[in-house]
Amino acid sequence: MKPSTHQNSAATTPAATATSAGSGNNAGTGSKASGPQEKQPLNYRVLFGSLSGSVIEWFDFLIYGTVAALVFNKIYFPSDNAFMATFLAYVSFSLTFFFRPLGGVIFSHIGDRIGRKKTLFLTLCLMGGGTVAIGLLPDYSMIGLWAPILLCLFRILQGLGIGGEWGGALLLAYEYAPRDRRGLYGAVPQMGISLGMLLASAVVALLTLMPEEQFMLWGWRIPFVASIVLVLIGLWIRNGLDDTPEFRRMREQGKQLKLPIKEVVTKHWGAVLVSIAAKAAETGPFYIFGTYIVAYATNVLGARNNMVLLAVAAAAFVATIWMPVFGSISDRMNRGVLYRASAMTTIVLVFPYYWILNTGETWALFVATILGFGILWGSVNAILGTLIAENFAPQVRYTGASLGYQLGAAIFGGTAPLIAVWLFEISGGQWWPIACYVIFCCLISVIASFFIHRVAYIEDEILENEAADAAPAAAATAS
Repeated sequence: MKPSTHQNSAATTPAATATSAGSGNNAGTGSKASGPQEKQPLNYRVLFGSLSGSVIEWFDFLIYGTVAALVFNKIYFPSDNAFMATFLAYVSFSLTFFFRPLGGVIFSHIGDRIGRKKTLFLTLCLMGGGTVAIGLLPDYSMIGLWAPILLCLFRILQGLGIGGEWGGALLLAYEYAPRDRRGLYGAVPQMGISLGMLLASAVVALLTLMPEEQFMLWGWRIPFVASIVLVLIGLWIRNGLDDTPEFRRMREQGKQLKLPIKEVVTKHWGAVLVSIAAKAAETGPFYIFGTYIVAYATNVLGARNNMVLLAVAAAAFVATIWMPVFGSISDRMNRGVLYRASAMTTIVLVFPYYWILNTGETWALFVATILGFGILWGSVNAILGTLIAENFAPQVRYTGASLGYQLGAAIFGGTAPLIAVWLFEISGGQWWPIACYVIFCCLISVIASFFIHRVAYIEDEILENEAADAAPAAAATAS
């Protein structure tokens, strides 16, 4: 039996429906019945709850990256050597990448043992609290060496929180989703990346209007402190939610594992490797199409910085609109095949992307950026989360999905900008090695797509069979 053949069933048997309602499981159980099923309305509280943390994460990511280069090298890492000051500022920026996998392990253990809701409350507090603390942190002239030490400590706390946030936010959406809308629900937390970029771009644009002296003195602190509003909204939304239906069912059946990470490492390591490899086609192109483009277009093509940032913002807007659409499309097709096709499309179009971009025209900058970041990356990112979640059983889903995703981010994401700069340098300023790197990342994910097991649909069939077996007994009792 191939699990993927059951992916898009929109019908449920009466017994399956009764079982789902009785257990509180709104995740949907498919069936081979032919009768049409009315679609459930979207659970907007769940969707906004899963989206909020992702928006905060990426808002902070881009704000910190901008401020680190302009401010932190001067007020937290003052030095007579300008290069060393900037280098240390970016070291503080990169700290979160190294602590994300650890945060994923810690909080996914809590999530698989105690519950998704409690974990998401903790990760959002840790992530948001670290951001606000940075905005309130005195500089080197006031507290000396404690300033950079505390800054790095807050970044480490953010990294731990971010590491646990993604898996919990994804599973909040995924495990609440009706079976025939998992792709749509799973795309929503992924939208937080582009929404966070849009919000950060707007804030940076406003901050550039300030006089430089005021910006350096206190203006840079505004977005960090103001993010508490986003954090409080996210906490309020999440506080009104119950734990996911799938976790409640697992808890009622006593299926929680004492040490999920041990189970993942010993029995599900193959699924973790597949998840790491699947991440390559998303995170590598993200840093090439969405961030390295700024340096390439301004330094190589001579484009104006404000036009490049506007093009990236336009592409982020397109990606935000496109991702839920593409996620919904994946509910009507085999998701593994669709992911493979998306990665292969990126392979085919990455050279035309650079051909268009290198014309140097303003319209070409917008077309190429929207194509690369808005459509190609947006397509891959839209279904990546759901694809990874489907690879793990509920007992280890938080741990396995988080571990695979965060390790993939560290391996392919943390190195992408450095690799791009290095390839450009050793090739004498040629763009084609960077395009080949994008192709390399996508090929890894294409290969991985053939090894996706789709555990979720095996689980669905088990639930169907249990419901079908229980139906005659329930009918006899009722009569």
